[in-house]
Amino acid sequence: MKTTDVIVVGAGPVGLFLAGELRLGGADVVVYDKLPAPSGESRALGFNRRAAETLGQRGVLSRLGEFRWGPMGHFGGVRFDLGMLDEDHSGVLGLSQARTEDALAGWLADLGVPVLRGREVTGLRETAEGVVVAYDGPEGPGEETAAYVVGCDGAGSTVRALAGIAAPGWEATRGMYTAEITGVALRPRPIGERLPGGCMVVCTPVGPGRLRIVVHDPSLPARPTPGALTFAEVAAAWKRLTGESIDDAEPQWLWATGNSAALAEEFRRGRVLLAGDAAHEIPPLAAWGLSAGLQDAANLGWKLAATVRGDAPEGLLDTYHAERHPVGAELIRNARAAQKVYLGDDAMDPIREVMGELLAHKDAAEQVAGIVSGLGIRYAFGGGDHPLLGLRMPPHHALALADGTRATVGDLLRTGRGLLVVTGDGTEAAALAEGLTDRVDVVTGTWAAEPDTAPAPDAVLVRPDGYVAWTSPGGAEGLAEALGRWFAAARVPQPAGR
Repeated sequence: MKTTDVIVVGAGPVGLFLAGELRLGGADVVVYDKLPAPSGESRALGFNRRAAETLGQRGVLSRLGEFRWGPMGHFGGVRFDLGMLDEDHSGVLGLSQARTEDALAGWLADLGVPVLRGREVTGLRETAEGVVVAYDGPEGPGEETAAYVVGCDGAGSTVRALAGIAAPGWEATRGMYTAEITGVALRPRPIGERLPGGCMVVCTPVGPGRLRIVVHDPSLPARPTPGALTFAEVAAAWKRLTGESIDDAEPQWLWATGNSAALAEEFRRGRVLLAGDAAHEIPPLAAWGLSAGLQDAANLGWKLAATVRGDAPEGLLDTYHAERHPVGAELIRNARAAQKVYLGDDAMDPIREVMGELLAHKDAAEQVAGIVSGLGIRYAFGGGDHPLLGLRMPPHHALALADGTRATVGDLLRTGRGLLVVTGDGTEAAALAEGLTDRVDVVTGTWAAEPDTAPAPDAVLVRPDGYVAWTSPGGAEGLAEALGRWFAAARVPQPAGR
């Protein structure tokens, strides 16, 4: 017998955010993690613009406290000026992953989602009722049955392996050492300092007296033994490349990894799904993997919640793989390309120079900024040719509401439901959404002027993940189709006259 709707395996940022999305959608959800407590490690230092917008739409960004935005963009270390672009593509920099996890954990606590620590998944089997998850826990082995299981358990995903989902990829060709240290002062190198022979060192302040250092050296092991790295090895590598001694530093945590990449062939197999690094292992680079994983969670959460509620349109859950698998493939390609430019030796200098010249032009910078920031992701929704269709709705677009208050799109998406915004006479549009108020919020108002962006459409349907599913002048018929495709299990009432 089913004991919960969804078990999310993995209490990193992706698993925690997905659990919150599911709970907002009305699903009973529990999170398993094999560690007895959060690790405190911060393998990702921030996230891109789109991930920040997504967290903001759920009120999580404000829980992070103070952080800084990156004023310059770069692709593989080749910088370009974000200030020339029409939209703000800057990302969050220098924010420890531990702080992000703390903020998400507080959000989940407020939502009443349990996070069960020290629970390691050991088996999966599907039954007529759902998926039986076997685990080893603090009280010994046990089993729990869920309607669905989502693996957010990292590149070496146990869930993926138990489900038999293949993840072909690219073998590691070089390694890197990472450490967070206290007790020493070093010159910051936040984007990295390139050294001869394809070497690089990175030094980023991550808090009072605390530094994050990274050593890239082709001589380091491409496939390091997990947990075997010592601080003496990190200090020796740092001194060899920089001449600086960090022997007296206090290491807070260490990490050795390679630059392998992999893409799961299926993001969904039956009642088992994958998100984050379990679905797409991206070579370590500027938190691209974390940013992509948070977007996986935003895409999947509302769809899976609707499925377990029993009111999802036919095939809704299948759109998760259809939309996110191509994004994962493209991100891996882009990350591998950026890493070549970033860590290549002097032979890459002509390519860096040409890229720098190209990125001085607005159109080229816009394209690359969309890759890095995530704002360039466009889903193929069809049903019109409005420039916003399939893109995310800018969350800073603001509405003057009928009651005299003002709200942004991001504010209005806080509920985790879809959003139908109508301006002017929205009677027909609102009537089409009648009966879907548990899934779609209908808001009327007037768009406030936004001088840095194109005018918003008179009416727009926004999915819970913030992506535009329909806009005027797509017509009432197009809106009815979009509502039926994304929100309504039953037939949506057709416009008058049909």
